[in-house]
Amino acid sequence: MASGEKSVDKEEGENEGFLNKVKDFIQDIGDKIEEAVGFGYPTADVSAVHISSINLKQADLVIDILITNPNPIPIPLVDINYLVESDGRKLVSGLIPDAGTVHAHGSETVKVPVTLIYSDIKNTYNEIKSGSVIPYRVKVDLIVDLPVIGNITLPLEKKGEIPIPYKPDVDLMKIKLDKFSFEETSATLHLKLDNKNDFDLGLNSLEYEVWLGELNIGGARLPKSAKIDKTGYANIELPISFRPNDFGSALWDIIRGRGTGYSLKGNIDVDSPFGPMKLPFNREGGNTKIKKADDKDSDDDKV
Repeated sequence: MASGEKSVDKEEGENEGFLNKVKDFIQDIGDKIEEAVGFGYPTADVSAVHISSINLKQADLVIDILITNPNPIPIPLVDINYLVESDGRKLVSGLIPDAGTVHAHGSETVKVPVTLIYSDIKNTYNEIKSGSVIPYRVKVDLIVDLPVIGNITLPLEKKGEIPIPYKPDVDLMKIKLDKFSFEETSATLHLKLDNKNDFDLGLNSLEYEVWLGELNIGGARLPKSAKIDKTGYANIELPISFRPNDFGSALWDIIRGRGTGYSLKGNIDVDSPFGPMKLPFNREGGNTKIKKADDKDSDDDKV
C-alpha cells in the first residue's frame, strides 16, 4: 500500500475517534444534566367524578384530574379533550383549551365541568328510559407541553353509574277530617308516593298545595322523613288546616258530598345514592274521598 493511502486511513481513523469522543462527551453531559435537573414525564389520573347537582332535566358532573409534575419547571396544559359514553354510545364530549399550568415539583387537580342533558340523551337513544341507571365511561386526553420534547398526550379513563331520574307519582288517596268547625278545620291528607326509579329515595321534605275542585285550601310541609324503596311506594300522612268560612258554601258542598276532584302540586327533596335531588310533581284531575276521623277504612281505601 502506498504511503499516501496509509496517511488517509490514519486521518479517517483519528476523525472517527474524535467524533466518538465528542458523542460520548455530549451523552455524558446530557446524562449529568438530566440527573441534575431530575427531568421526568408527568403523571395524571381521573381521581373522582362528582355529581354536583341533578334534577329531572340534567346532571352536572365535575371530573377531577390529578396531575403531578416531577420537574423543576412548570408544565403548561395545552388542551383537555373529554368524552362521556355509555356502552359505546356518546353522551357528551368537549374541549378545554389552555387549561392552566402545573407548578414545578407539584400536583394540581384540574376540575372539568360536564353537563348531561337528559332530553338530548333520550332523543338520541330511545332505549334509555327515565328511572333507569346507566353505566358511563369518562375518557380524557390530557395534552401537556414538555420542554425539548414538545406536546405529549396522557390518556385517562374512569367508570361509574349515573341515573336518569323519573319524577314520583303522587296520589291523594283520602282526606280525614280530624277536627271540623267553620272557623278552623284540621285534616290529614293520606298520600301515596310511587318511586318509579331503579334506586331508593330518602324523602327529606315535601312542599305542596292542594285544590279541592277549584278551591285552593292551602298547603304544608312534610313533618318527618321517609324512605321509598326502588320501584316501590310509600304511604305518607300530611297534616293540613284551613278555614271553611273563607270558602263559603262551595267547600261545605264538597265536604258534604264526601268526595271530590283534586289537584296537587309541589316539590320533593330526596336523597339518592347519587346525591340530593329536587323533584317537582303535579297531579291534576284526581279523585279522593273525604272522611271523618272516626270513619272506618274500607278495602277501597287501602293502598
